[in-house]
Amino acid sequence: MISRRTIRIKVMQTLYTISTFEATPAPAVHTSLLKQHFDQPRRLLVHLLWLLTEVLRYAEKYAHQKASKHLPTEADLNVNTKLAGNELLWQMMEDPKLLKQIEQLKPQSEPAQELIKAIYLQLTETEIYNTYIATPSRDKKTERKIAEFIVNDLMLANPHFVAYIEELFADWDDDGEGVVQLLAAYMHKPGQLNFEQLIDRDKEQFGLELLETVLNKQEQLQSYIIPKLKNWDPERIAQLDMIMMKMGVAEFLFFETIPPKVTINEYIDLAKDYSTAQSGQFVNGILDGIHKELTAAGQLHKVDFRKS
Repeated sequence: MISRRTIRIKVMQTLYTISTFEATPAPAVHTSLLKQHFDQPRRLLVHLLWLLTEVLRYAEKYAHQKASKHLPTEADLNVNTKLAGNELLWQMMEDPKLLKQIEQLKPQSEPAQELIKAIYLQLTETEIYNTYIATPSRDKKTERKIAEFIVNDLMLANPHFVAYIEELFADWDDDGEGVVQLLAAYMHKPGQLNFEQLIDRDKEQFGLELLETVLNKQEQLQSYIIPKLKNWDPERIAQLDMIMMKMGVAEFLFFETIPPKVTINEYIDLAKDYSTAQSGQFVNGILDGIHKELTAAGQLHKVDFRKS
């Protein structure tokens, strides 16, 4: 569920970081930097899952706090704790793979506690929650439904929650959609997710090869780009634009199963999203021109990607 677009973004970010170094680092450093970006979806997913478990478990903590008051009322002594016995919660808490991730990444933090409390209290005011606790029985669909409501309506739709996540995870805008899909899949089948391999191996290999190709073939890639710049000074072109054009030309020349049209469209979109207002049109013009030149010269060797 982590797309090739996301992989390209992470390669682009890594190349940009490397471009800021005074000297080009060793290949092992390139790989390490990219793998740090690759690891962000795992960290984000584990954090979201941990927050969900904490909201579900908060019913017991809240009940204990109320009962421990100096002069507890009858309501204080009768806080409903059905949520803390949610079957999905306990499947998650009995998943050794998830517990290992939580232990390793230690997502617990002080700011999260106030957020967890606020989400729980907001939940208790909703109709879906009051219907849930009014039903003595449990069934898998209802248990999952209340958890999905917490995630979709009280966490992801909450500006304060999103701001909290954005502060912790700079790649939220890039990774969020794919990670939320993984989160939904986990809630349907807890315990079956391999946290250590959230990115398909072929996509991971594509990213690593694209990174090294751009770095190792710099002069060759620039030899196709610079003649197309006409009146543009290469030194004054936005750094991200140049990086994306190099990535695009690298895909033309060295990734035979990726259709040129896919490559061009991907980098147009990335340029629009990550560079200047004019970058989409600029990158489109340069890559389209290079594509036509390579095709005319018989230098474009692509295979049918549908059969690859």
